[in-house]
This record gives sequence, C-alpha cells and structure tokens, in this order.
Amino acid sequence: MTDPGATIFLVDDDAGVLRAISRLLRARGYDTLTFTSSREFLEAHDRSIPGCAVLDVSMPDFDGLELQQALTAVGNQRPVIFLTGAGDIPTSVRAMKAGAIDFLTKPVSEDALLAAIAHAVQVDTENRQVSSEVDSINARFARLTPREQEVMTHVIAGRLNKQIAGHLGTVEKTIKVHRGRVMEKMAVRSVADLVRLAEKAGISPRKP
Repeated sequence: MTDPGATIFLVDDDAGVLRAISRLLRARGYDTLTFTSSREFLEAHDRSIPGCAVLDVSMPDFDGLELQQALTAVGNQRPVIFLTGAGDIPTSVRAMKAGAIDFLTKPVSEDALLAAIAHAVQVDTENRQVSSEVDSINARFARLTPREQEVMTHVIAGRLNKQIAGHLGTVEKTIKVHRGRVMEKMAVRSVADLVRLAEKAGISPRKP
C-alpha cells in the first residue's frame, strides 16, 4: 500500500527513464518530482517533503554517489535508492555503506523498484517520527530554566534530592520544587520516563 503523502524525487539524465518511472509511480499513487541533474535536484529539493529519492549513479556534473554525500553532509536523511546501467559490486558496496536503501540495475523490474520505494518511504516515515519526537523533547527541555536543566541532568543520573542539594549548595526542599517543575514541564510521571526522553534527545546525565 502506497503512502499518499509520499513524493518520489527522481534524478536521471535520461529523460526517457524519468518519464517511464514517473508514469509507473504515479499510477501506483505516488507523487513524483523529476530532475535531469544532481545540481537541479539540490537547488529545488525541499527536505520537509516526505518521501525518498531514486538516483541514477552515472550522471554528468556530479554522480549519484556524490549527490548522496552532499545530502548527508548537510544532515539530510532522505532515503536513497540507486539505479545504474552497469551495476558493479564496488559501487554498490559504497552506496550501501553510505546508507542507501537499495541498489538496482537497469532495466529495473517494476516489482523490485516498487518494493524498494515502499521500504524507503517507510524508513522516511519512521525517521520523521523520531525526528519530530526529538524536536518535541528538545523544545520542552528548552523551556526549563538553567537551574531546572541542571537539576534534570542530576536526576537522570540517578541522584537523590539530598545528593543534588549537596552538589548545588542548596537545600533539599528547593531541589524538590525544581524536580517537580522538571517533571511537569517535560510531561513525564516517573524518573524512568524522564531518562528515556533524555536518551532519545541525547541529553547527558550530569557526571559526578
């Protein structure tokens, strides 16, 4: 089943290939955007649009692998599927190590292409869900005062209020208030939940 919100970005210097693949994908419910060069794609690419990219390996200007590297360099997690007319194993290995979803040889079968795209779209959906959750956690963390952030890093390290108070040079009652505000603002009910949120967002416990 296709994702009606997914767009497939097609990049190939062969206009005939672009037309054929775009026609196939549109018939299966996908939106498509086509580009005849890597530079054209990079200039128009909107990373906020859900979906994946299908890239030809051999293109003038710079090739599919270089385009994949350009996306990775700016932190873009767009899932990539490679197509090549001469599928050599070293190139395939490089592509997969760099995070490609699949590496298909032209002429590619419809079933193989559709299966790879369905997988890539699912990966993109999962990545976006994780990214959205991390953004939400970071937004909540940013609403904490500097002192509350400091207390939180001690709490997720497993320290008791008394220990935190001693470390910060204050009284236990004050730490208890800060701790309660942290739990409220971070929208959690237990320390275990707070620890899980911190791990997802990469918030490190305070070292002894």
